[in-house]
Amino acid sequence: MNAIINWLNKHLVPVAAKIGSIRWLVALRDAFISIMPIMLAGSVASVLNAIFRDVPTNLGWMGVVNSMQWLISINAMVWTGSTAILGLLFAFTFGYQMCVQYKVEPIAGGLLTLGTFIMSLPQSFSVDLKNALTKGDIKTLTDAGTAVVGKNVSAWGWFNFNKYFGAYGFFTIMIMGAISVAVYIALVKRHITIKMPESVPPAVSNAFTGIIPATAGLFVVGIIDYLFSLKNTTVIDLIAQTIQEPLMKMGQGYGSLLLIVFLVQLFWFFGIHGTNVLAPVTESIWTTALIANVNAHKMQKALPYMWTRSDFDLYVWIGGAGSTLLLILAVLAFSKREDERAVAKVSLVPGIFNINEPMMFGMPIVLNPIYIIPFILAPLVMVSIAYGVLSLGWVSPVAVQTTWAMPPFLNAIIATIDWRSVILQIVNMVVGFLIYVPFVIASNNMDPEKVNKV
Repeated sequence: MNAIINWLNKHLVPVAAKIGSIRWLVALRDAFISIMPIMLAGSVASVLNAIFRDVPTNLGWMGVVNSMQWLISINAMVWTGSTAILGLLFAFTFGYQMCVQYKVEPIAGGLLTLGTFIMSLPQSFSVDLKNALTKGDIKTLTDAGTAVVGKNVSAWGWFNFNKYFGAYGFFTIMIMGAISVAVYIALVKRHITIKMPESVPPAVSNAFTGIIPATAGLFVVGIIDYLFSLKNTTVIDLIAQTIQEPLMKMGQGYGSLLLIVFLVQLFWFFGIHGTNVLAPVTESIWTTALIANVNAHKMQKALPYMWTRSDFDLYVWIGGAGSTLLLILAVLAFSKREDERAVAKVSLVPGIFNINEPMMFGMPIVLNPIYIIPFILAPLVMVSIAYGVLSLGWVSPVAVQTTWAMPPFLNAIIATIDWRSVILQIVNMVVGFLIYVPFVIASNNMDPEKVNKV
């Protein structure tokens, strides 16, 4: 065991550390974190509508629905300004965080990637109508800037709100936004800017500094967008169809889930924050799926994805990566070592809120050869159980975004609006607890001074 750990420590840890220090990956992670408050605001609106609209409707309590229509309407407005436009919000935060990482003016970078995203969207439509329009129809359309010639209706400056402004555009932002902001950063770093006298206020000076780099960035992606338009397609649709959708489909596979869970656990064992290191992957694929589910639920459509980012927190990482809350309970129930029990007692409350650093570094689990097996095995078994149950349709997929710090049971019922998710969570907790127990008992016979010497 010691030889294996030493080999992994020598060959794997440097790779993980290098990945975790790549600035554009850090920016991508932080961009997703930045939109979290808005995501949760939209989720609150979705939860309230589930309570006052969906559940009463299913029970036939239309009186409740009618009396709460004012709140349902407010929730719809909140959703429109939050979850429904997360693509727009992410477009800004990605550019902003990229510039933060490379230490250049971030506001201009955020605006640049936002503009890049808008440029990638189809902006016009044309429809041949079989039935003649009334004068009122024509006036409504023309007032909105639409051209009506006979039975043909066409317009510019029209965006498909439901399709493009949510999760559909995330990968376009990551690719096209990265191109435009990379041009911006490169030119700023090379001082290819308009320099203002020192007497000019900083806000004005920063704005002028970004003119040439931002213009160059927009024109670069503008050329790319134009070339694709010659093929009667758009960048956002092409990226979604050839990159995003295949990755999203792969992310619903059992093998993909096993691999990501295994890597997160392995990195954590060596003291590297595996959840953060792999956040660009988990957030890009499974948060995109989560937002798609949330928006589908809001529009009362079938949920498109079985597994989302929240499923990891609900069923696999209970108490944090490794489901260390279950280890805490096992230690309190079976450990005779005062050092482990003391750490477990201190870690219990943070563990309930999915904060596991006290256990990871206080126990410690990091580089502890006794716990490497259950620390990796428990989440792998738990993700397998959850995947099987969700595949069979015994529990509803996640429909509402919840914060990662929400305690067990509460997060499950809110995220899925399905009481059976709590049962699945309890089953996984029992299984994870039982996996940890033999190793806790084995640890009783170990000398605390020698446990962590590998």
